[in-house]
Amino acid sequence: MRSAMEELAKKDCILTPAGGKALEAADADALLLRLGHDWQIIEGRRLRKRFAFADFVSALAFVNRIGAMAEKQQHHPDLWLRWGQVEIEIWTHTAKGLTEADFVFAAKSESLLAGP
Repeated sequence: MRSAMEELAKKDCILTPAGGKALEAADADALLLRLGHDWQIIEGRRLRKRFAFADFVSALAFVNRIGAMAEKQQHHPDLWLRWGQVEIEIWTHTAKGLTEADFVFAAKSESLLAGP
């Protein structure tokens, strides 16, 4: 049986047109529970997580995998790279908040931790 996070990761990010509606707080909270893995909703509008790595090279490789996936999904996060750390922040600019695509992207990011 697949986990709720794996089910999210199997989806594709659906683009939200300009003026599209962000998720209601209860819907975002429900998706956050499905996502798990220490993701946080920040200010009710953004999804964020900090990942730890053993060294800079591993963190950079993860950022590169995220970048390639972002291009395929046409959904682009903010990324911060530090020695041994990567922080991802995701939200849908056109909706000015969170959409299902943000949670799908987060789940896909988790699936990239192990490498290609």
